[in-house]
Amino acid sequence: MSVPRWIPLESNPEVFNSWATAAGLVASQAQFEDIYGLDPELLGMVSDGVKAVTLLFPCSGAIATKRKEEDEMIAAQGQPPIDPTIFWMKQTILNACGTMGLLHALINSDVTFAPESPLARFIEKCKDKTPLERSKILEETSLFERIHTSAATSGQTTVPEDLDTYLHFTCFVRAPDAAARETETQAHGWRVIELDGGRNGPIDRGECTNLLQDVAKSSKNTISRKARASTSV
Repeated sequence: MSVPRWIPLESNPEVFNSWATAAGLVASQAQFEDIYGLDPELLGMVSDGVKAVTLLFPCSGAIATKRKEEDEMIAAQGQPPIDPTIFWMKQTILNACGTMGLLHALINSDVTFAPESPLARFIEKCKDKTPLERSKILEETSLFERIHTSAATSGQTTVPEDLDTYLHFTCFVRAPDAAARETETQAHGWRVIELDGGRNGPIDRGECTNLLQDVAKSSKNTISRKARASTSV
């Protein structure tokens, strides 16, 4: 059986906003905008109140190797507990990492979706499902494939004939400190959580005091200075 393959999504806030609106995001709740770089002066151009960050980066060579090594280290040594309310799903569709990033960003943000919209219906179907079961639901519904294809063909760049790409989207959100919750610590605090369907699960990236700034610091160390980002606010 062949693996499903979609058209790569362009890292463009207009494309992201078109996708999000079609999927059911109430436009007054949030919008995507460009991040022009990870240095402080460029981060200062982003609107306040960032809820999630998506990054596009070259997932090949040393970066791909480092990701694999980190997955193996987490499997062997563990990591801080992840808040159980975090929504994460495994990517099983080729080139769907853009839609995966948007799903992870929006579902894990405090925003409103239109009733009976694709996002609202998808969330309902995914209740009490495993990450792989959620992926199967995504594969079997045509709703997001149509939204993805429409957004992917509306960008500024021409859709390539060769759909193989080494570029990959990941997403970062903030979540309550699960360890503090487990010990009933009064000041729970927040953690930066990376959500990448190409990994083995959510990854704790440390304490969160300012999501955008914390993601920038983490990404310079774990991904690449060449990463391009759009942020949902």
